Amino acid sequence: MSLIAPLVDGKFDTETASSASLKNAKDEKGGSAVSSEAFLTLLVAEMQNQDPLEPTSNTEWISQYATFTQVSEIQDIGKAMGGVQAQSLVGKNVIMKVTDSTGNTDLVSGMVERVGYEEGKAYVYIDGSPYSIDDLDTVISDEYMAAQDKVDQIRELIGKLPSLQNLTISDQDTVLKLGEILSGMSDYEKSFIEQEAIDEINKYGERMMGLVSDYNAQESAQTLKEALATLPETDAISIEEHGEKIEALYNALQNVNDMVKDYLGADNIAKIEEYYQKLQELKG
Repeated sequence: MSLIAPLVDGKFDTETASSASLKNAKDEKGGSAVSSEAFLTLLVAEMQNQDPLEPTSNTEWISQYATFTQVSEIQDIGKAMGGVQAQSLVGKNVIMKVTDSTGNTDLVSGMVERVGYEEGKAYVYIDGSPYSIDDLDTVISDEYMAAQDKVDQIRELIGKLPSLQNLTISDQDTVLKLGEILSGMSDYEKSFIEQEAIDEINKYGERMMGLVSDYNAQESAQTLKEALATLPETDAISIEEHGEKIEALYNALQNVNDMVKDYLGADNIAKIEEYYQKLQELKG
C-alpha cells in the first residue's frame, strides 16, 4: 500500500501537512540520489571525452569511484538510522515541522502510531497520516506530556470558577478537584505553573474550607433546632418518653464548635440546658 496521498491530474489533491511532508521527501530523494549505474555511465563518458594528451590516471578513476561508494554507503547508513529512529518513536509524542510549497511552516503534534516504509524511506504515522522522518522537530517525553495534561486540566477548572469573592458552596467539587490535581503534581510538573496561579488555587481552597465549615455549622445548628422543636414544654417532659432525646441534645451541644453555637443562638442553647436540668431533677 502506497503512503502517498491521492493525486488529481498529477498533483496532490490538497496540500495538507502530511502530503507536503511526503512530497518534500520524494523531491529530496529524486533531486539528490545518484545510482551506481548512473555514476558508472558518467564515469565512462568522462573517460571517453578526456584529453588524450593529458589522460586521467587509473588511480584517479579508482579514487573517484571509491569516493562515490563511500558516499553511497553513508547515505545507506543514514537511511537505516532514520528507520531505527522512526521505530523508536512509536508510542511517543512528537512535533513534526513541515514546510509546504509556498514556504509556509506547519507544526503537527501527536503520538506516533506506527512506522511505514516506501523505497527504503521511513514515515511515521500521526492520527492516521504519514510524515517523513526528516520533518521530525521535537520528541516530547511522557513526563512532559503528563505535566501539560495536568496544566490543561487546571486551566479548564479555573475557567469554571467565579471570582474568589463570589465563590459558593456549589463550586465545592471544582475546587476539590483543583486541590487534588495540584497536590498530586511533582515539583517538575508544578514548574509549568506560575507561582501566582498556585497561590490563587490555594486561596480558593482556603475560601472553600471556610464556606464548607460555615455550611456544616448551619446544618448542624438546624438539626439541633429541629430536634428541640419536637419536645414539649419543660414541665411536660418525662424520663421514659423524652429522656434519651434530651440526653442526646445536651451531649451534641457539648461537642459542637462555637460556629454551630452562634447559628444555634443563645436562646436555644439555654433551652437545651433547661431541658437537661429538668431531666436531672426528674431522675432525682
